[in-house]
Amino acid sequence: MSVAVLLVNITVASNFFPVLAAAYNYRRLDSVMKLMALFCLVSVLPDAASPIFKVHNSLPLMHLFDLLAVIFFTMIYCKVFYKPVLKTITLILGGVSASVMIGNVFFIEGPFVYPSISNTVLSLFLVPLSLIYFYQLLSRQEFVHIEKQALFWINAGVLFYYAVNIFLFMLYTRINSAERNDYYMLQSVTNIIANLLFSVGLLCKPQKTT
Repeated sequence: MSVAVLLVNITVASNFFPVLAAAYNYRRLDSVMKLMALFCLVSVLPDAASPIFKVHNSLPLMHLFDLLAVIFFTMIYCKVFYKPVLKTITLILGGVSASVMIGNVFFIEGPFVYPSISNTVLSLFLVPLSLIYFYQLLSRQEFVHIEKQALFWINAGVLFYYAVNIFLFMLYTRINSAERNDYYMLQSVTNIIANLLFSVGLLCKPQKTT
């Protein structure tokens, strides 16, 4: 078994880590973390559906996943941002991103082609929002243990995964097919790390500020 195939298998398995963490800690999850838990559950469905229903081309599911990711993270960041202007910006960016993804499915790449454009749009949507949230978290005047904040770990996973892979998504169609496995080893590693960060966040206990 090649290293690339091994990493893909570990990545698929790691997608279940946040789901298990959320199930274990479900009673302590607030509304934002329950949304994140539901998103993590949705994210494992394409991997689970392919062998069960013998889906040979899962690319339409990847397009659907990108659209659902925009919807879920729009709701999540709207809940966690304090300033109304940031909530409005998030809604606008979410609407624009979703519109571009839908247009991409019907008019540009199509549902049976790797969603390079949709993944790029999703990255451009999430990276700025995750940076804004970190700024909000670090600029709070009350004392908080940020390492005990569930969304700190979730946000770290989002920023890490999409910031590292954004250029891979942008350049996917220009990468030689023989070299794509090498590039996707990087994506597999970042996906595993992101899932571990999500799991830590979903295991965190609710913290009170002082």
